[in-house]
Amino acid sequence: MKQAAESGHWGTSVRYLGIDYGKRRVGLAICDGGQTITSPLAVLEGRGDVFARIYRIVKAESVGALVVGLPLNMDGSEGPQAAATRQFGDKLGKYVGLPVYFQDERLSSFAAEQDFAGIDLPKARRRKPLDAVAAAHILEAFLEAHRA
Repeated sequence: MKQAAESGHWGTSVRYLGIDYGKRRVGLAICDGGQTITSPLAVLEGRGDVFARIYRIVKAESVGALVVGLPLNMDGSEGPQAAATRQFGDKLGKYVGLPVYFQDERLSSFAAEQDFAGIDLPKARRRKPLDAVAAAHILEAFLEAHRA
């Protein structure tokens, strides 16, 4: 995994875009320039032009780096989905011209579901926003790790 501090991109003025990559949907979250607030941003459905859609968001939101959630196995090893996610992140980074950092995303979906625990929504209506909330948890974990 790239470390932001080593690459020279870590700083309080950089806005990061958190990404929860999935086969059907990509959840997005963003932080403020001070890196104190993370917010769910969007959920992109389908695979067609996902790179172009993310590129437009990167430009509109003045994003300086990407943080992609890496789905590690519970023992910390990488399986097929982690390999697919790394490939997606590397291609996306080249497409948008920004550094990409990978963040362990274990339990981010569980944490997102916990956020919705008290909300009375049918499961089908929860699924879409959960991806953006999971992206926010991934981004927050990345920021927390680099504040220490």
